[in-house]
Amino acid sequence: MKSLSPALQAHLDDGTTTLAWCWRITRADGITLGFTDHDRALAFASTSFEPESGFAASEFRSGSDLAVDAQDAAGVLTSDRITETDILDGYWDNAGVELWRVNWSDPSQRVLMRRSAVGQIRRGRMAFVAEVRSLAHVLGQTVGRTFQAGCDSALGDARCGVDLENPAFKGTGAVIDLLRDRAFTASGLGGFIPGWFTFGTLEWTRGANAGRRTEVLGHDVRDGIALLTLLEAPVRPIAEGDVFTIRAGCDKRIETCGARFANTTSFRGFPHIPGQDAILRYASQDGGHEGGVL
Repeated sequence: MKSLSPALQAHLDDGTTTLAWCWRITRADGITLGFTDHDRALAFASTSFEPESGFAASEFRSGSDLAVDAQDAAGVLTSDRITETDILDGYWDNAGVELWRVNWSDPSQRVLMRRSAVGQIRRGRMAFVAEVRSLAHVLGQTVGRTFQAGCDSALGDARCGVDLENPAFKGTGAVIDLLRDRAFTASGLGGFIPGWFTFGTLEWTRGANAGRRTEVLGHDVRDGIALLTLLEAPVRPIAEGDVFTIRAGCDKRIETCGARFANTTSFRGFPHIPGQDAILRYASQDGGHEGGVL
């Protein structure tokens, strides 16, 4: 149940109301934007809410269970505050959304209806539609450790301890030739063996994608020239001469952890945990029943 201020409650009890919807959005880069369906600008909480912005929202879809409630928010890409470039750069991904019910004749009379986050975004030529998910979507995220044979830490994080700024695990290269939208040859990496950067990360430092980071799917070397394949194509086309910084990857196996990083003491997996094939095993006469590690 919402707690209303006495002034807002009195306004609602009056029978004739002057109410509007306001959306306060905090993007991934920290910029706060405000939009309203009213025909003039409103301001509160240090935010100016822009009218007639081409930003509108659908009705709520909610239930009494723990299912993720959703709402669609549509916006025009030609708005000065909503640009296609910002959407491509990921600034709207998982942006925080506050939905307010406001008395536009006195914005101090308002109530916060819900907090949400921007989910999937669908883009068209002139507009976009963003899914606004309730905070219940957080309940669907994995919490805690996962018991598995492979390591569950990210390479280079505090639990792993590997220093990815070490020159042995870090390289700088430039695109020589584009093979596909996410595969290219690169200079500057001839000193690294094939597979060294597989499952690693690549950060663009110059070019149309500068500042963006992506995962590396494959790393090969042919005649001293590195061939890199990214997990997914960048939002902007790769061009000859684009410069990047690339860091080593890990396949989460204890053998790789020891041979490549000498870091088995920090391995966060359970390499001897029985796999799914354990339930299919049966007794036989060829040994393997001495109590040793399977």
